[in-house]
Amino acid sequence: MADIESIENIESANSPSGSGTSRRQALRRLTAVAGGVAVAAGVGVGVGAGTASAAGTRGTRTYVLVHGTHSAATFWTAIGRELALRGHRVVAVDQPLHGTEKFMPEAYQTQDLRALAVEASPVAALTVEDFERRVAGAVRRAARLGGPVILVGHSMGGVSLNRVGNAVPGLLAHLCYMAAMCPSRSMPSLNDCAGSPEGQRAITPWDQMIGDPEKLGVLRLNWRSGDRRDLAVFKEMVCAEYTDAAFLRVIEGMQTDESMAAYAGRAVGSAERWGRIPRTYLRFGKDRTVSPELQDRMIAEADDLTPDNRFTVHDFPGSGHCGPTDPTRVTDLLHALPV
Repeated sequence: MADIESIENIESANSPSGSGTSRRQALRRLTAVAGGVAVAAGVGVGVGAGTASAAGTRGTRTYVLVHGTHSAATFWTAIGRELALRGHRVVAVDQPLHGTEKFMPEAYQTQDLRALAVEASPVAALTVEDFERRVAGAVRRAARLGGPVILVGHSMGGVSLNRVGNAVPGLLAHLCYMAAMCPSRSMPSLNDCAGSPEGQRAITPWDQMIGDPEKLGVLRLNWRSGDRRDLAVFKEMVCAEYTDAAFLRVIEGMQTDESMAAYAGRAVGSAERWGRIPRTYLRFGKDRTVSPELQDRMIAEADDLTPDNRFTVHDFPGSGHCGPTDPTRVTDLLHALPV
């Protein structure tokens, strides 16, 4: 494949001007548009380790892995497989209408862009409460097996970590945020995080949005676009340091729609419940979806809320939103998390 056009050559085309102002205003309140991209393919609902006898071993950890926006459980394939081979139970969660349940617009399959701009989506009805219920259900089932449960989220998946931490703090041994959203009292939703000065340092795909998100109720992106400018924006957002071939594998696993209602849902961790769970943040220094500046602000505000239980931060200064090209660097940290 020829090299994808450099982002520097197309940024002027993405500035908020002209007839797309209303759509751009809607997008300004959003972030993590490529929040949970599929680094590897091959797993549907999740991956697991061990036999029935292993499942009853009190020393066995269970990792519950939560994907981000426009993504699915397959995001965690490489990391989950390695954790399983190290003797852990691993459950990669598909959020409702994602992954094995994903909604596929007919017009996306046919690449009829006019029809795609107006085709209705059931994803519009999803809320942060729906996401919380799905993840909390997985945590409850994992906890019944015995052993510590570690909840890990990427990008928009951090919203679920906050809400599930509030809901069932006693079932969780550790929370790990991987370039993930961590709303706070000053930024109570994903939209608020995106609208902050730090959040607006991210790339927003103005011209890649399909349809009016306020009317559709979803943020819709055409990952199958053949336009070099679209591909350049997507690549810079999610994995600029990847090869073109690896980038195409990433976007093959993406889905078109994410819920506007979920972006707007409140997801603030409380000091008394969420704030008592040990937590770690994996900071990606070249992230153009959840900017490093926003990551730093979210970490700082969480630490201000619970100064006696602060984030342990591991910095990946050369990594974009997908994380390091070698996933074993993340796996090593997850394997070593204290519980």
